[in-house]
Amino acid sequence: MNLCHRWCCNSDRWANEVETRLLPWVLADVELGDNSLEIGPGYGAMLRVLVDKTPQLTAVELDTSMAQRLLKLYGDRARIINADGTDTGLPADEFSSVVSFTMLHHVPTAELQDRLFAEAFRVLRPGGVFAGSDGVPSLWFRILHFRDTCNPVPPETLPDRLRTAGFHDVEVEVRTGRQRWRAVKAG
Repeated sequence: MNLCHRWCCNSDRWANEVETRLLPWVLADVELGDNSLEIGPGYGAMLRVLVDKTPQLTAVELDTSMAQRLLKLYGDRARIINADGTDTGLPADEFSSVVSFTMLHHVPTAELQDRLFAEAFRVLRPGGVFAGSDGVPSLWFRILHFRDTCNPVPPETLPDRLRTAGFHDVEVEVRTGRQRWRAVKAG
């Protein structure tokens, strides 16, 4: 992440936005169940809220320094794993829900994003939900990511990509520069 992006994602303003607006919208009517996985928690703005919404939470973070930071902050309340979201090494069918928030655009290629979707499907229990959010392509979004990885997923392609990974009951909604999705692994 570039300096501006790091500052924004680690700010109190963003933490408040996550808690009061983003997560309530993204997780409305989503049952996280008893064992949730968050892929790509970054600075932990979502994780901070999620630890109180599910009995058991695991977070997989690729960046070693961020994973270590999350371990210090939340290691007594969540399992923090320093691993790649496209190949977590976690057992198949383990999680009642898999979530991912505002990080897909940091995955550099569509192929790797699709591998992340396939991994979410693999570790999700039958009947479980994959839910999340990300930005949508725009000039402002690209400016925020100047000299940063920025590969946003076009919302019109997301449903088919999730279905290709094996998901059913796919829903994608766009609102004010953001998209949310929900998809189910058939039971």
